[in-house]
Amino acid sequence: MWTWGFHMGWFPIILMGLFWIAVIVAILFLIRWLIVSTSHGNREARSKDSALEILRTRYAKGEIGKEEFEEKKKDLEF
Repeated sequence: MWTWGFHMGWFPIILMGLFWIAVIVAILFLIRWLIVSTSHGNREARSKDSALEILRTRYAKGEIGKEEFEEKKKDLEF
């Protein structure tokens, strides 16, 4: 009577193990996706700030005029 429930052999045990492995892998992929999507948004914001800083530096050095500065600044701020 102690073998009750094992009439299907090891198949249910292996299936349950594969299920939990799939759950863990799915959670890891979800965490990775959240990290990548969040850092991508920060990267875009930093890139835009960086471009604006470069534009301000070029204007301060006199490499570009006021009209060109305002035009490019408007393009970056869309």
